[in-house]
Amino acid sequence: MHDIAYIRSHPTEFDAAMKMRGGEAVSDSIIALDLKRREATTKVQEAQSRRNDASKAIGQAMGQGDKDKAEALKAEVAQIKAAMPEWEEAEREASAELSELLASLPNIPAADVPPGSDENENVEVSQWGEKRDFAFEPQEHADIGPALGMDFETGTQLSGARFTFLRGDMARLHRALAQFMLDQQTRENGYTECNPPVLVNDDAMYGTDKLPKFAEDSFRTTDGRWLIPTSEVSLTASVAGHILGDLAEPTRLTAHTLCFRSEAGSAGRDTRGLIRQHQFEKVELVSICRPEDSEAEHERMVRCAEGILEALNLPYRRMLLCVGDMGFGARKTFDLEVWLPGQDAYREISSCSNTGEFQARRMNARYRPEGEKKTRFVHTLNGSGLAVGRTLVAVIENYQNEDGSVSVPEALAPYMGGVTRLEPAA
Repeated sequence: MHDIAYIRSHPTEFDAAMKMRGGEAVSDSIIALDLKRREATTKVQEAQSRRNDASKAIGQAMGQGDKDKAEALKAEVAQIKAAMPEWEEAEREASAELSELLASLPNIPAADVPPGSDENENVEVSQWGEKRDFAFEPQEHADIGPALGMDFETGTQLSGARFTFLRGDMARLHRALAQFMLDQQTRENGYTECNPPVLVNDDAMYGTDKLPKFAEDSFRTTDGRWLIPTSEVSLTASVAGHILGDLAEPTRLTAHTLCFRSEAGSAGRDTRGLIRQHQFEKVELVSICRPEDSEAEHERMVRCAEGILEALNLPYRRMLLCVGDMGFGARKTFDLEVWLPGQDAYREISSCSNTGEFQARRMNARYRPEGEKKTRFVHTLNGSGLAVGRTLVAVIENYQNEDGSVSVPEALAPYMGGVTRLEPAA
């Protein structure tokens, strides 16, 4: 959500930001609606005040024996009462129209976000790791996986396209990755482990900017709850409506959960394999911090995600997303793209975003600086640390052997119960 006071004071800058995000100039409409709302609010407040004053005056007039004045005041009160519903409705309509318009507008990009319309204009910031030199032609995980326990046929049989059934050591490797990620983020990086609900209400989805824009990309239950697209929703919304303390140290939360996405609009993309699923697992990172700390916290979060890839010795690159490729609620985003030799390409495995106060305004999450009475909106950040299924894909493709087996990365040995290699079924 956007700050009305900022829009009134900086309409040109706001319109320029919306145009960068592919939208239109809307500050005039917002300011007009805001004026309409405030005028309606003032009229309601003035009417309420006059009604209260007149009601008190009735008693005084009656006490003085002035029946004519009392009757005139009663008539005025009745007139105000009759007109109030119309004025209150005008206030509600203006507020709802303004809220609907503001909720449809994306976040303002940070000053250092590069211009651009799509992923082709993202900027590579850095690369890490040496790409393995294979003595054979590396295969994609979708070709290696079935013999190792990655059962696409059963997943489709049970649930339809974009579902997978993992078996045996493949399922164990997937679990090991999640456990390893959680241990790293909690023991090494100071995040607090959480086990949040994966079903949430409208307020949680709205507060984290998933509604109304992304309703069609999410699954909804028959009783009106939503299956989370990421535990960013549950973790971030856990501070909705709260007034936190000084936040001298950011609040850092992590969770390993199931995630659900309808993948609306992705027909024909990544139809093979585990890259784009309706149901997947992710270790999410969320930070709640003071505005002056959010840029440093963003860098720290990205490094926490990069640390997983480095511990697994998976080559990757960091990309700074251009304006046209950023998510709706982000003011700045870094993507981590892991090298997949079977595809001969880098693919996204983590996206770490600083949303500034955009989400905090939507869910009214604030903090009180030490020694101050006035509260301020927090800044919220979120990122993948990492997407478990996509990390499994990266391990399979980077650690594959010519005989179709896959070696287990050394970092995962403590979680694999002595299994050092996934062997293809005979």
